[in-house]
Amino acid sequence: MITPSLFTPLAIRGVTLRNRIVLSPMCQYYAVDGAVTDWHLAHHGRFALGGLGAALVEATGVTPEGRSTYGCTGLYADSQIPGLARIASLYRSHGTLVGIQLTHSGRKASAARPWDGAGSLPLHGPEPGWQTVAPSAIPVREGWPTPRALTAEGIDQAVLAFQTAARRALAAGFDFVELHGAHGYLLHTFLSPISNIRTDEFGGNLANRMRFPIMVCRAIREIWPSNRPVFYRTSAIDNVEGGISIEDTIEFAKALSHVGVDVMDCSSGGISGSVAMANQSQLHAGFQVPLANAVRANSGMKTMAVGLIIEPALAERIVATGQADLVALARELIADPNWVYRAACELGLEDPYGVLPMSYGFYLRRRPVLASTDDKKKWA
Repeated sequence: MITPSLFTPLAIRGVTLRNRIVLSPMCQYYAVDGAVTDWHLAHHGRFALGGLGAALVEATGVTPEGRSTYGCTGLYADSQIPGLARIASLYRSHGTLVGIQLTHSGRKASAARPWDGAGSLPLHGPEPGWQTVAPSAIPVREGWPTPRALTAEGIDQAVLAFQTAARRALAAGFDFVELHGAHGYLLHTFLSPISNIRTDEFGGNLANRMRFPIMVCRAIREIWPSNRPVFYRTSAIDNVEGGISIEDTIEFAKALSHVGVDVMDCSSGGISGSVAMANQSQLHAGFQVPLANAVRANSGMKTMAVGLIIEPALAERIVATGQADLVALARELIADPNWVYRAACELGLEDPYGVLPMSYGFYLRRRPVLASTDDKKKWA
């Protein structure tokens, strides 16, 4: 029997994912002073038992001011390491590689949590906001605070903050790190001509706009072990006239590869406020897959596809046809933490039980695997 492409291992540097299915990072907004809580351990516990190839812990601020909200996680203090180490250990004990997404939210920081109005207003209420930063003093949109343009010294400090947070991620036991360069956050705003109108060496042409993200990636690679991967999440297109094009992103991927980035995680949009990745008319299953495909085909870098990848057949087709090396799921895994097992059954994996912990497999073997509609009717 031929193993489905989705369930073939993938080696990246010195680590190997047992399959191509990755948990996309999902902010929970339940951190206290940047530290994870029991909520986060329970949240990730569901997925640690699900047979994933790899998992990413949510966007984690490299400075207090780099968090999107007061409830976001951080790695700007040593006291935040133990809680994240528990999560990393949990995944690793069940055979799943684990990474953490490091971020600075830039001009989108100092926001309210979703249930307090995020996406429509900056931080308001009893908790005071803070000064946001960006490449240029351009607000996210009308009504939002104007960020302070980073000086050359501020840029150097931000690079150091990313590097220091990566050191803490290493101490917490993460197998890989992902830099969040998408959705209108700091790294993205330097790359996009919509938000970067600088006239110094960090603005203007694409090479200059890439400079700060590349500095961050180079700083991470300096301290991150050579046998562990570095991922980079990008908004491959801005979906705004005059913004980042796929051609820009292909050139960016080539530059990132030269400084040691291994995988580009291809999302889109978010530069002008909303975190919606595309216009509603553009949303359909796998709508961002062509972006991952274009980057992979034209840069030589491994890619991860994300965005409304719901059905196992679609995920299998993406990997089998070489459109991306990995697929990332978020909301679908919340709906079904055992999605990997379902995919194994639907794709005809010879031993679908083998994707789950042994205890799960023991109990599941005591009932038939109902992979077809006829089987389900038979056993109803």
